[in-house]
Amino acid sequence: MSATPQVSIIFPVKNEGTNVKSTLDSLFSVNSHIPFEAIVVDDASTDGCCSFIDTYKHKVKLIRTKGIGAARARNLGAEQAKGKYLAFCDAHLEFEDYWIDGLIVPLEKRRTDAVAPAIAAIGDPKFIGYGMSLSKNLRIKWNAAKPNLFDTAIISGGCFMISKKTFNGVGGFEQGFRTWGHEDVELSIRLWLFGYKCSVMPSVKILHLFRKSHPYKISNEDVSYNLLRMAYSHFNYVRIEKCKKLIKGLV
Repeated sequence: MSATPQVSIIFPVKNEGTNVKSTLDSLFSVNSHIPFEAIVVDDASTDGCCSFIDTYKHKVKLIRTKGIGAARARNLGAEQAKGKYLAFCDAHLEFEDYWIDGLIVPLEKRRTDAVAPAIAAIGDPKFIGYGMSLSKNLRIKWNAAKPNLFDTAIISGGCFMISKKTFNGVGGFEQGFRTWGHEDVELSIRLWLFGYKCSVMPSVKILHLFRKSHPYKISNEDVSYNLLRMAYSHFNYVRIEKCKKLIKGLV
C-alpha cells in the first residue's frame, strides 16, 4: 500500500466472526495497480472479530465505536479516509484481481458518479446480481446482466465506489438511521435527486456471503423507523401512506 492512497476501502463490522480476517486476506491477496488503504470500523462487536488486527501482517486502520449503527459507522470511516475515492464494502466478501482498477475507471472518466460491481453469492455461483431496483412493496430486486456499464436505481451497500467529493457533497449516509436498514437505498435515491448517476460495472465481480440472519440484534422497529425516515425525506404523500401500510403489515 502507498502512503498516499487513491482509494480508501471502508469495512463496517459488527460481530463478523472470522469473516473480517478472510475478507482482508482476500483484499491483500489480489492484484491492483491502484494504491489503497483499508479501514475497519468495529461498531461495538462483542465477539472479538477484530482483535487480530493489532498484529495483522498488513497495515489496517481500525476505528472502534460504542455502537452507532451501520450508516454512521460508514460515515465515520469516510471522515478518516485519505483517498480521493471511497469503496464501501461488507466484511464478508471475496475479491478478484484488479477489481479496484475496474471500478475506478468509469469514475475517473466521469461516466458515472457511483459504481458497483456484479455481486455473486459465495457458494452459489449461479446467482449474480447487477445492481438493484425496488418492487412496489419496496423490496429489493436484482438487475439482470448487461454487457457494459449501465445505470441502476440502487447501488448495493455490500460493495460500491464513489468519489469522496461526491459522497461528502450529498451528506454521506443518513445520519439519523438506526442500527441497520435502507442505507444503500436512501443514499442511491439522494444521489439521483442531486443529479448524480449510479451504475454497475458488470465486468467486475466480487463474491458476497449472503446470510439468513444478522450476527447482531436488529429490531423491526428500527428497520421500520428507517423506512419512514426515508419516506418522509424523499417520497410524496401517497407513497408515504403506502410505506405506513407496509409497516402495519409487518407488525
